[in-house]
Amino acid sequence: MLLTHKENIVKFSWFLPSLLSLLLFGSTLKANAAIANWHFDSNRNHLDFTTDENVQPQVQLLTNPTRLVIDLSGVTLGYPQTSQRVGLVIKDIRIEQFNAETTRMVVTLASGYTFDLAQVQLQEKSPNHWSVQLPKPIRLTATQPQYLEITPSISPRVNDNSTLFAGVVPMHSPMKVLEPQIKALMSRYSFLKTGMFFLDLDTGDYLDIGGDRVFPAASTIKLPILIAFFQDLDAGKVTLQEKLTMRRDLVTNGSGTMQYEHVGKKYTALETVTKMITISDNTATNMIIDRLGGAVKLNQRFRTWGLKDTVIRHLLADLRGTNTTSSQDMTRVLALLVNNKLVSSQSQEQVLDILRHTTIHTLLPAGLGKGAVIANKTGDIGFLIGDAGFITMPNSKRYLAAIFVTRPYKDTRGRDFIRQVSQLVYNYLNQLNPVASVDSPNNTTR
Repeated sequence: MLLTHKENIVKFSWFLPSLLSLLLFGSTLKANAAIANWHFDSNRNHLDFTTDENVQPQVQLLTNPTRLVIDLSGVTLGYPQTSQRVGLVIKDIRIEQFNAETTRMVVTLASGYTFDLAQVQLQEKSPNHWSVQLPKPIRLTATQPQYLEITPSISPRVNDNSTLFAGVVPMHSPMKVLEPQIKALMSRYSFLKTGMFFLDLDTGDYLDIGGDRVFPAASTIKLPILIAFFQDLDAGKVTLQEKLTMRRDLVTNGSGTMQYEHVGKKYTALETVTKMITISDNTATNMIIDRLGGAVKLNQRFRTWGLKDTVIRHLLADLRGTNTTSSQDMTRVLALLVNNKLVSSQSQEQVLDILRHTTIHTLLPAGLGKGAVIANKTGDIGFLIGDAGFITMPNSKRYLAAIFVTRPYKDTRGRDFIRQVSQLVYNYLNQLNPVASVDSPNNTTR
């Protein structure tokens, strides 16, 4: 399964004379569609929403009070009106059933403020997945109109024969010189089943061998959970120093040391989320999942990031492998992270710092050269091992890596295979002028 992530950036301009419906591009909306989820990142003034069918948003700017209105015709909310407090200028955002056939999303500003609509950006991630990037509000002047409608102008796509991975990394060519070496290695380890995806962030070259194959996530599921925690930190929903209680229903076996402490012990959220990653503590993970609202809400969040295969179905320790992901999904969330699409710059650096202090170095890190730095998260449930990480080489080249392997239970040859794959990719990218494929670039949007 290829990850599709088409992005069209729509810039808004003033349109004064009359109140007309704004019809954005997209396919016809089916009747009785439902809102799947929405999320507003108050740190970045970024709204993201999805529906279970294709949607054509209608956008207006209204006054008394000033508010940006996004109407989703043919979409039913499916639950009571809900809202999120934001701050003093952008006061709140709410979602409501405007009438029997329309769900309305409303961003309300404080009196005396408006938006520079030329700076508002709407992104179509797919026909049923949209996001709105709001600029910093500005003060109203007496000459500005009281009632405006927004007309889009679609920025033309540059015909550069490239696509964007996760909407942020221009993809260039497959690493076709490297691929036969990897496949030869795979043939020597034919008893293993693998999926991998590597992406050079500087050139856009990539290696995709079974990157869309779905595997048990094991402890790599903790990587997107970590990012979700810091996303909520940016939004003011959690704090680093708040106390989390180790409840009996959250204590579990497997990796980590918290399971040996007495029930009822309290940890700061920072201690908990750090243990979740650095020593892969399963009890800490369950406490963070619980604090973020549970698996269902996290799964909804993952879908808004474009993760197709990453699903939490069971609290840790998930020794049967019911929680799932793929190499493409893990690479995707890392690409979004390092390109400042999910958390603030401060939170991004804290996330990477925690990931740089993981204690398992036998998989991807074992194949790296001296001086390379990796921020990564491994997973191991006996019959499966995996690793996903962001690597910075001594020559400053940066790349993303994710690999999963199913193996005979605890067979160390699975670990050796990942180490050798990691080494092959590292040595290839460490060349002064790596030989790249001269074939036509990939034309699939991921």
